[in-house]
Amino acid sequence: MKLKTSSGTQVETLRIAAMQPKKSVGLLGGGFNPVHYGHLLIADQVCHQLSLDEFYLVPSFESPHVDPKQTISADKRVEMLKLATEDNPNLSLDLSEITRGGKSYTFDTIQSMIEKNPDTLYYFVIGGDMVEYLSTWYRIDELVEMVQFVGVNRPGYLKETPYPIIWVDVPLMSLSSTAIRQKIKQGCSVKYFLPDSVIDYIMKEGLYKE
Repeated sequence: MKLKTSSGTQVETLRIAAMQPKKSVGLLGGGFNPVHYGHLLIADQVCHQLSLDEFYLVPSFESPHVDPKQTISADKRVEMLKLATEDNPNLSLDLSEITRGGKSYTFDTIQSMIEKNPDTLYYFVIGGDMVEYLSTWYRIDELVEMVQFVGVNRPGYLKETPYPIIWVDVPLMSLSSTAIRQKIKQGCSVKYFLPDSVIDYIMKEGLYKE
């Protein structure tokens, strides 16, 4: 009887262990038009503070938001991301939304990732400015059951939401791709806003001049 119980307990322990996520992966999505130090700081800090195994920047093909922002071609945004992350072994790119095309719904992206990697627990990072809009996200009630949202502070935004969110303290940086594009258009310096390699690429390609 004891042997049976012991054996049964062992089997149950192994079954539970097999069900546990073997890997934790962080995700930061967006247009990255262009990528800047705010994005990189958030990704690196969340990766380390939550002790994640991997972290991916996920460039969107087309924003699903009601007020979609104009972006340059996907290949140029991806090239800038490659340049921005080449010296950080903790950060990689996931191009699934670019490959899929169409509107880049987070639900579709996470669903596809889970189907391919059912043993992985995903942490999806959003800025504090996006938290209040979660209720408008496509299939949000299903999405919160599939992924763990991670919130990071943004100046002037509150941490109030009915959705389960892990908050991570990251140094506040009031940087935005919109402001950077405007400065480039005006001929202003953007040094220290984004990596020099990305600035060089922008200048070489003549991006954001118009």
